[in-house]
Amino acid sequence: MSAPPQGSAPPMEVTDACLIEQSWRHPERFGALFDRYFDIIHRYVHMRLGESAADDIAAETFLRAFRGRRSYDVDRPSARAWLYGIASNLVADHRRGEARRYRALARSAEPQDVASHDDRVAQRVSAEIMQPRLASGLARLSAGDRDVLMLVACAQLSYEEVADALGIPRGTVGSRLNRARKKLRKIIGPYEEAL
Repeated sequence: MSAPPQGSAPPMEVTDACLIEQSWRHPERFGALFDRYFDIIHRYVHMRLGESAADDIAAETFLRAFRGRRSYDVDRPSARAWLYGIASNLVADHRRGEARRYRALARSAEPQDVASHDDRVAQRVSAEIMQPRLASGLARLSAGDRDVLMLVACAQLSYEEVADALGIPRGTVGSRLNRARKKLRKIIGPYEEAL
């Protein structure tokens, strides 16, 4: 492999905004954005709605993004938060089903009786013991609080990215996240109670 000629800058990665702007004239350029973000959007939707909805919702996210690409603010180099916002809006359309899923998960994942003390200790230390409580807690959160919590916890977005994704002020992100955490702690209880 040869070194780049002296004085030339290394090749720079094309920004998302540049790809979107290029796709206005050359629609196939949008495919690079799909390649960059489909897996993380799919993973986020899968965590929110399950495998059966993830394929359709992730695909619909990119379809809506493609259709709305002319309204994208090209002053924002990264489209990551924009795409998460579209995905979150689609998840909101399925929100009732999501809450029902969490309630069903809470009911169906009740810990089973275990015969020996060692087995009981092992079971209680596992993450499965928290699953019913967590599912129940998530089902009880308001839609806005649940969206913020899931974007921070599952998608690992920053407060600024969550604010951008949901179209809310950064301070609202902080207050919703704080409120969601408090509610979950109250519903789930301290970690020591689960052991």
